[in-house]
Amino acid sequence: MLDANQTQDVDALLPGQTTESGASRRTALKIALGVGYAAAAMPIMAQTAIKTSAEGLRTGEGTYDIEGFSVPFYYAAPEGKTNLPVLLVVHEIFGVHEYIADTCRRFAKAGYLAIAPELFARQGDPGSYGEMAKLMAEVVSKVPDAQVMGDLDGAVKWAGENGGDLKKVGITGFCWGGRITWLYAEQRSNVKAAVAWYGRLVGTPSALMPKNPLDLVAQLKAPVLGLYGGQDGGNPLTTINQMKDALAEAGALGNQAAKASEFVVYKDAPHAFHADYRPSYRKEAAEDGFKRALAWFKAHGVA
Repeated sequence: MLDANQTQDVDALLPGQTTESGASRRTALKIALGVGYAAAAMPIMAQTAIKTSAEGLRTGEGTYDIEGFSVPFYYAAPEGKTNLPVLLVVHEIFGVHEYIADTCRRFAKAGYLAIAPELFARQGDPGSYGEMAKLMAEVVSKVPDAQVMGDLDGAVKWAGENGGDLKKVGITGFCWGGRITWLYAEQRSNVKAAVAWYGRLVGTPSALMPKNPLDLVAQLKAPVLGLYGGQDGGNPLTTINQMKDALAEAGALGNQAAKASEFVVYKDAPHAFHADYRPSYRKEAAEDGFKRALAWFKAHGVA
């Protein structure tokens, strides 16, 4: 269970003052509350389409330590239960806010200990940005993949110490988090299954992002269900077909995770069709995708 030593004492900080981890009071408070949309980064609906009650759940915020840095997170789990399957929920470029927190509660209602770490905490507060270009340039582009992998490992460790069954670990993520979901399933043997929502598959390598999902298909360690929109300009069907071909090749060479991986493309859906706080939300595709995600995790031994 979460104890007092793992919570962020944000109220004790003065405006502008920083915690030992370097997070500002504003950043820590937003993360702790699981709120704080990037106000003007793109058109935002007045409120989320889905509101999942915390009744019957234990939910909260906390931090875990990674090499002296306190990584904040939100979690939700069925109340009074242990040995729960663990699900990592990886946020979009806007960080951990109410949509991500609500998604954790949805998975908790289905029996998971769902945990969403704030993976940008070292680089900045996404909720303080009003321009997409600045958010990408000043925060997102400065986040190393290696840092993210380590932070997710820390989330798994915390979950195992707080009611989670580490023999049943899954991961799901959205947009930026969809790419991370592929990478984690390719690089970590502790995960049994993954569901990637419209995550980028290809890209130009850099020092911080040396490999993309397409580059690491041959070492895939867990089957991935890719949920994509047919009208997603950022993830054209050509890149999905490239990934399908690479998975088929790896599967033919004996990689069982690659062989078992699948794609579902919603023909008329745009990017971010699951994000119910944005105009891109498509109810039918989002609901179908969530049902498929639950079935995928169950079929592959996470549930």
